[in-house]
Amino acid sequence: MKRLKNLLAATLVLGCAAVNAADMGAAPITLISPFPPGGGTDTLTRMMASAIGQDRGWNMVVENKPGAGGNLALDATARARPDGHTLVMAQTDNIVLNPWLYNKLSYDTFKDFRPVGPVATSPSVFVVLPDSPFKTVADVVKAAQARPGQVSLGIPGIGGTGDLTGYLWRKAANIELMHVPYRGWGQAFPDLASGRIDMYVGSVASLLPQIRGGKVRALAVVAKDRAPALPDVPTFAENGFKGLDQSIWWGLMAPAKTPDDVVATLNQALQAVQSNPELVKKLEDAGYSILKGTPDDLARQHRADHEIFGKVVQDAGIPKQ
Repeated sequence: MKRLKNLLAATLVLGCAAVNAADMGAAPITLISPFPPGGGTDTLTRMMASAIGQDRGWNMVVENKPGAGGNLALDATARARPDGHTLVMAQTDNIVLNPWLYNKLSYDTFKDFRPVGPVATSPSVFVVLPDSPFKTVADVVKAAQARPGQVSLGIPGIGGTGDLTGYLWRKAANIELMHVPYRGWGQAFPDLASGRIDMYVGSVASLLPQIRGGKVRALAVVAKDRAPALPDVPTFAENGFKGLDQSIWWGLMAPAKTPDDVVATLNQALQAVQSNPELVKKLEDAGYSILKGTPDDLARQHRADHEIFGKVVQDAGIPKQ
């Protein structure tokens, strides 16, 4: 009789746990941002958390876990209870690239996460000072051909999308550029302003305020289509480099064993706010484009870019840390 009572109690506990996991409003949902407050990823994370929370009546909490190129945030998510109440705003620069850039990771980029859905995309953009002699991409190519290795490009970290995009441009144009790594725009701008570097590359979302404020001028974006926030700035494809179109993307990921119904509920909540015209405009004004889709769509994007950028990392000879 005692064993039967224990079994019934355990069954009730498991049943309640399953109900609570599916009922996403029963507890706060933590959305982890892999970077510090104030940056592009953090801005996007907070905008999406706020929109979903208001639309569904859920208590969405943003938690910043910067460090190790996003690895701390991904590790925390992989280890979290798989009940849909811990998510991470993954992106190209961490969940795709880190397996190629780090010798040891505490997580498996495919086995330890469940895609919830794609969120947004923002192309890389190459910028120069307003009075730079480089008016077009062709001007840079011509100068680099005349002075191999002397035209300099500031990049936000070795092995990131900026570094790899610069490498792809060098390869496509058969030129040499000097890559100069920085921790970010704040560190790079004084060198750009003083003429120590000729260009800088970052996402449209991160550099849009500087472009609109007249501190820098955009040369071209790395995307299949022009960025909604920069309609007058051509793509690299328009400049003759048709293979240079890999935009940075963000997507929601959950711990690996999160149940199917919970993932489906989260994806429905995500796609619902992505259809809101006000949010779409707000994101586009901030330099993003909505990227809607299913968990399978994000899984395919993750796998495809893992292979594409992995080959670029290897071809560029970037050593693992």
